[in-house]
Amino acid sequence: MFDDNGIIKKGVIIRHLVLPNYIQNSKNILKYIKEHFDEDTYVSLMAQYFPTYKAKEDDKINRKLSNKEYKEIEKYLYLLDMKNGYIQELGSHEEEYVPNFDLTF
Repeated sequence: MFDDNGIIKKGVIIRHLVLPNYIQNSKNILKYIKEHFDEDTYVSLMAQYFPTYKAKEDDKINRKLSNKEYKEIEKYLYLLDMKNGYIQELGSHEEEYVPNFDLTF
């Protein structure tokens, strides 16, 4: 699956972005992966969500993920005893990497 340099050569990595106020959805996804995919499938749990554009107007997703929410989904991931994957740290600089889309032509 990986070469000598740690580069994946074959297999599947499922990347899942955890959203604020939708922790149960993330649990459902992780449970589905556990039950329906081979245990060699890798899961990448991502925490970098932040609201942009119209998401800022939506009460459910107008904020970043809280530490409490992320710890809950991380705990659930371990409870499922999934064998392979990555957990992204909860960050604070995601907005710095988004281009300015307010261009006028």
